[in-house]
Amino acid sequence: MLKIYQIFILKFLLLFVGTIFLSSIIIYISLKDIIIEHNKNNLKNAIILMELELDKVDELDSYVAQVHKQTSLRVTIIDKDGVVIGESNTDKSTMQNHANRYEVMHSNKDEFAHVTRYSKTLKVDFLYVVHKTLYKNQPIYLRLSMSLSQVMRDYYSLWSKLATAFVFMILIAFYISKLMSHRIIYDIEQITSYLDEISSKNYRAVIKTKYFYEFLQISLMLKNLVKKLTTREKQKRKYTAKLRLMNKQRNDILSAISHEFKNPVASIIGYAQTLEEDPDISPKIRAKFLEKISSNGDKISKMLDRLALSVKLENSDIEIKESLFDLKSLAEEVMANLSLKYKERELIVKGESTLINADKTMIELVLINLIDNALKYSQSDVTLFIDDTHVRVIDRGIGIKEDEISKITGKFYRVQKNSWDNSMGIGLAMVSYILRAHHSSLEIESVYAQGSTFSFNIQAMMKS
Repeated sequence: MLKIYQIFILKFLLLFVGTIFLSSIIIYISLKDIIIEHNKNNLKNAIILMELELDKVDELDSYVAQVHKQTSLRVTIIDKDGVVIGESNTDKSTMQNHANRYEVMHSNKDEFAHVTRYSKTLKVDFLYVVHKTLYKNQPIYLRLSMSLSQVMRDYYSLWSKLATAFVFMILIAFYISKLMSHRIIYDIEQITSYLDEISSKNYRAVIKTKYFYEFLQISLMLKNLVKKLTTREKQKRKYTAKLRLMNKQRNDILSAISHEFKNPVASIIGYAQTLEEDPDISPKIRAKFLEKISSNGDKISKMLDRLALSVKLENSDIEIKESLFDLKSLAEEVMANLSLKYKERELIVKGESTLINADKTMIELVLINLIDNALKYSQSDVTLFIDDTHVRVIDRGIGIKEDEISKITGKFYRVQKNSWDNSMGIGLAMVSYILRAHHSSLEIESVYAQGSTFSFNIQAMMKS
């Protein structure tokens, strides 16, 4: 099977040679007519010149012989009855009457009559031109003719030169087609090599087509395709990374749930088995065990509620219900509630009353998580400070290592995995989701073993 560039070159050569061949035929016919017409005009001009000198001629045979000698033309003079009275090339007595000859009859109505005909006398094709004129006041027909063999020899000589030129042009065309073939092969090899690189996922490969605009267009389209493939490959990698992250988060959820549910579930099972195995247990102990079962059930319920809330916040499924309230009053209320759980700790609120427009329940959840974390990870007092732009929760606890600060707002991540009660590592993640919904963000400053400051900007809430 021929390759595309071979087909192209073959068709190019066939088209070129075919064009030359057809042109040759057309030129052959046209050139032949042109040469005959040119000689016809020469014969007419010669007749006109002879006509000017004819009145001075006494002996027609000598005159026609002299004209033939000087011009190589055949000269025939015919009288009005068709009898040849002068002939340069043969014996006039042997010639037939010319009254019925085509060119003689037409010269009676046309100034010049002409015809191409085979001469039986000289056995060769002749071009005849006849003109009717007067000789010594008698009408005669002055006929000049020339052998077409000479005309054709001239024509074939010219044609051979043209044929040589055509052959030379064909050779040039062959050379050009061969050069084009090499250039086409070069551009095609560039494209195929580039496609091989792309198939090997080498999207940084370079393509350099040099000769043909069409191949340049193809290369540009391939480059655009590679850009799309590169973008799609990046998207694929991102999607794969996202899937891996989702799988990791799912495993983290299962691990966190398993870890956090283990103790309360074990407690519920233990107390329930004790009550089941000892029906005679005292009412006081029974009530205490039932209270423990209920307490651990509440812990499980709260953990599930926090997990469900974090998922809704992450997916933006919770509607923000804004209202105007005093942030300091809310902070004091949260501190008072937490002081019941941490009776031996000092909780301090500093700052002026500040009105903000936000979802009060969610901001309360933010404050509870931040203060509760500060209490869990410190042994001294915890301070909540409110100024014109920020809310800050300050503790002097264990602090956070620098490499963990960027990680602790991630869901299910905990600095000390066995020290948080009921958290599953989602407290700060929920805080980040809530603040983001209020056009703010959680800011963390911490020095390991010295303490931490958790803060967020409230300017957007004050402007609303």
